[in-house]
Amino acid sequence: MRYGFTTGSCAAAAAKAAAYLLLTGREKRTITVETPAGIRFCADIAEIRRGEDWVQCAVRKDGGDDPDVTTGALICARVSFREQGCKDGDISIEGGAGVGRVTRPGLDQPVGAAAINHVPRAMIEREVREVCDAAGHTGGLFVEISVPEGEALAERTFNPRLGIAGGISILGTTGIVEPMSRRALLDTIRVELAQRRAEGAAYVAVSPGSYGQEFLRQTYGFDPERSVRCGNFIGETIDMGRELGFRGMLLIGHIGKLVKLSGGIMNTHSREADCRMELLAAAALFAGGSRELLERMLSCAATEEALALLAREEPEGALLSRAMGRVLERAVFYLNARAGEGLRVECLIYANACGELAKSAGASALLARIQTDPTAE
Repeated sequence: MRYGFTTGSCAAAAAKAAAYLLLTGREKRTITVETPAGIRFCADIAEIRRGEDWVQCAVRKDGGDDPDVTTGALICARVSFREQGCKDGDISIEGGAGVGRVTRPGLDQPVGAAAINHVPRAMIEREVREVCDAAGHTGGLFVEISVPEGEALAERTFNPRLGIAGGISILGTTGIVEPMSRRALLDTIRVELAQRRAEGAAYVAVSPGSYGQEFLRQTYGFDPERSVRCGNFIGETIDMGRELGFRGMLLIGHIGKLVKLSGGIMNTHSREADCRMELLAAAALFAGGSRELLERMLSCAATEEALALLAREEPEGALLSRAMGRVLERAVFYLNARAGEGLRVECLIYANACGELAKSAGASALLARIQTDPTAE
């Protein structure tokens, strides 16, 4: 299946082409950017517009074989000199028409900011700065990302529910869009697990995505390449681990996904189930939270927002700690009920704002074993 490129990659390519024309006076009909995945994106420039002191270029989003609602949309970048507040050397990035605004806390960007996530922002700045360096430009530039169809497209996404108003998000952690073929994803997970088992590993670390792997790297110095990404398929990954003969599996993930495990939900995709707030509220109730707190939690759009409410309730986050203990207890129960005999699953849950929230009794020992000698039976 054919992969595509994220809205973040398209925005970076459009911004680079616009900056090039603005600073050199020369048009580029194709432009190449480097994605975080290490794959080069050679983008066709679909539209070029010029003003007295600005240039706007557009790249048409290609989602590959992934059924993405943003495929075909124009991702535009206007680069200019004259925006106020843009200091020499600064690359200032803002969202325009069709790019959503964050209205609730707990998302990648703060409330009030354009929904351009941190990885795309870094890509845009890197590519535009490359052009500035090549052209000898030391002044500031202002980059405005817009999506003409963005407001209409956003109605077909989860943005309204998440608290992002007025348009789509500019997203992407790897810069590429991998086709969401269930069979292909499951086959990839099995291949990675089988490779580690063939190398003699009896214990393995798994995480739903790159954020969990990065948390392991930053917190424990664990090489992300030694863990397996399982996506939303946590139950199937446990099944594979048991079938392949693993003895221990450490699951590391963000509370937004792993809280679903406390309700026995083993596929964490929002299509399958999205009862994050209900399960968090149930844990808070078990931990002694008030009715008023539960009502406020149930109105939250993101788990990080609900965690912030919990953390403020008692000194030193005592209520939060008890609630996370309950989430972990139920998650570990369901994980090991799925695993059955022969495979023990340990769990570590974190949040962006709080860091490590909870870990099962054997998680630290299992992580140490995976780091030092995963082949020891």
